[in-house]
Amino acid sequence: MNRKTVSDRLFDFFNVTLFILVLLLIMYPMYFILIASVSDPVAINAGKVWLWPVDFNWKGYETIFMERSIWMGYKNSLVYAILGAAFSTALTISGGYALSRKDLVGRTPIMLFILFTMFFQGGLIPSYILIKNLGMLDTIWAMVIPGAVSAFLLIITRTFFQQSIPDELLEASMMDGCNNTRFFFRIVLPLSLPIIAVIALFNAVGQWNSYFKALIYITNEDLQPLQIILRRILVKNQASELLRNVTSAQDMVQYAELIKYGLIIVASLPMLVLYPFLQKYFVKGMMIGSVKG
Repeated sequence: MNRKTVSDRLFDFFNVTLFILVLLLIMYPMYFILIASVSDPVAINAGKVWLWPVDFNWKGYETIFMERSIWMGYKNSLVYAILGAAFSTALTISGGYALSRKDLVGRTPIMLFILFTMFFQGGLIPSYILIKNLGMLDTIWAMVIPGAVSAFLLIITRTFFQQSIPDELLEASMMDGCNNTRFFFRIVLPLSLPIIAVIALFNAVGQWNSYFKALIYITNEDLQPLQIILRRILVKNQASELLRNVTSAQDMVQYAELIKYGLIIVASLPMLVLYPFLQKYFVKGMMIGSVKG
């Protein structure tokens, strides 16, 4: 093995230092929100919370989890994320595989049409009229069906199949009496776990963070996702709605900030828990196609 030169060591030191700084810049805001959500609001406002919680307490989380609307929004967001991710992943995987087949008639015009949708859209008003005429306003389908297929993810999936599923594999399966449907479910899908995990994670995160569709299409409070509730509390500064038992105006302002920090953690927790289980598939799926050969 060749020994590293002084310039190589300096380069490694610079890279490690740079990435540590970038990591701190990325991680510290979330860490601060975490410790601030369990600290005394007076200490937070005084700037005493830096590295550790001050006067540890669960007041913010107790208030959050006692609110029915937050539980309802949490349940709705989970339903939308799971159902939307499953529906979108099924359409994207099947569509990507079909577009990867060389024997698909009109494959090039179809791809051009899909690429066209990446640059031009119908607009908000035509989209709203379409959803209304389809009878999907104030229904779960308004959150699941519109935008179920992303052209970007469809292209990634098609590229994966083109580079990972050789035509010879299909020909050999056909010679053994395998039809297209059986080949897709018995051979293609088991070999496609990395890209399935990538598409599912992208769709789940997109559905979980989506609030604009709910803002436009959902007016029933029992169907609104958690993001709409967060918007009402964080953006419109209505955290005081959760502090009905607090009489002091000063305490209400202080605990309102505590609730905001807690809501951010609560809203981010499902995706933070999900990612480690899909990380190896996610990294592998993203790297496939980046190196040819």
